Amino acid sequence: MSTPPPQERAAQSKVVPLEELAGRVRDGDSLALGGSFLHRGPFALVRELIRAGRTGLEIVKQSPGYDIDLLCRAGAVKRARTGIVALEGNFGLAPWYRGAIESGEVELEEHACATLTAGLRAAAFGVPFQPVGGVHGSDLAELNGWVRMDDPYGAGDPVYVIPAIRPDVAVIHANEVTAEGDARVYGTTHWDRIMTRAARKVLVVAERLVDGARFEERPELTLVPGFLVDAVSVVPRGAWPGSCWPEYGVDYDAVSAYLDVSGTTLDAHLSCGPEALR
Repeated sequence: MSTPPPQERAAQSKVVPLEELAGRVRDGDSLALGGSFLHRGPFALVRELIRAGRTGLEIVKQSPGYDIDLLCRAGAVKRARTGIVALEGNFGLAPWYRGAIESGEVELEEHACATLTAGLRAAAFGVPFQPVGGVHGSDLAELNGWVRMDDPYGAGDPVYVIPAIRPDVAVIHANEVTAEGDARVYGTTHWDRIMTRAARKVLVVAERLVDGARFEERPELTLVPGFLVDAVSVVPRGAWPGSCWPEYGVDYDAVSAYLDVSGTTLDAHLSCGPEALR
């Protein structure tokens, strides 16, 4: 297959400003967010959604923290499908998320990380449900109406089956992208791979833009191929105040400041985001 001329490759670029990327998430969308806790989350996009005034979102993530807490603080969330939610050992629980759940402002479909992953896998594999182990003895099955199914082959114990979970949009933060939308992540990929296969639309925020030839040299490192990606934005340090290995670590002082309600308003915190300082 021949390589298209430079002008044709330029016309295929999926790189857009962050504001436009946020515009591809609509009010009421089901939104899967990549990363885990304070690590490599698409936090620049989360802040941009708040600036854009998004409302009624459903957040899907196995281990959210700062991202869902910030969106709850802004009143942007209507529903959550989550596993463990926390700001990690340094800071404990996510206070605005907890308050939104306890007040009933946000409806919660509580999961274990494995059950949420099973639902996403079902969507990615194009099947109506996915079996999962380890649910026996938990109230989650009854609370969520999950069906217990006998092993049709008679070789094992019954299992619960989780219905498919297909988010409208999945957003991940990557180390590198090409103009065509290929995305590469260094270090652990968390649940980003399965999210991007399950969602109807995939958006990527990345630390930097690189030439496609770099990806061709090591194709096995490509986490998300460009044909799955709707659009990308390049935002250096876009995972702040979280980490993006090996680029930078967690800004613990910034997280502490975010949690200090006596000293930092939501608007003041948003103004500190790297995307706001460009």
